[in-house]
Amino acid sequence: QVALAESGGGLVQAGGSLRLSCAVSGGGFTIYAMGWFRQAPGKEREFVGDISWSSGSTRYADSVMGRFTISRDANKNTVYLQMNSLKPEDTAVYCCASRPRSFADYRFWGQGTQVTVSS
Repeated sequence: QVALAESGGGLVQAGGSLRLSCAVSGGGFTIYAMGWFRQAPGKEREFVGDISWSSGSTRYADSVMGRFTISRDANKNTVYLQMNSLKPEDTAVYCCASRPRSFADYRFWGQGTQVTVSS
């Protein structure tokens, strides 16, 4: 049974920082990529960024480019999302997702962690 567990969400003032973590356990599959997504109230889920598990290369949405950084610790099967210069519009539930090597999309999802940025 694959499980993804996010942690690190909370309440922060605008301009502040938070670091989210996502640990992957179970499944016995090879990770191809890990992604972060977010969903604000009344809005559709939005891609934040992702990281190639083998190379460490990253991609980001334009809305977070230069403020957010994704990294991974392959030994711990953990991916991180460092969020700096947070804005009220970053308020959302943030979820991590795992894309196995044999799939073309993200197949396993975490429950999400709330990030609230106050103005």
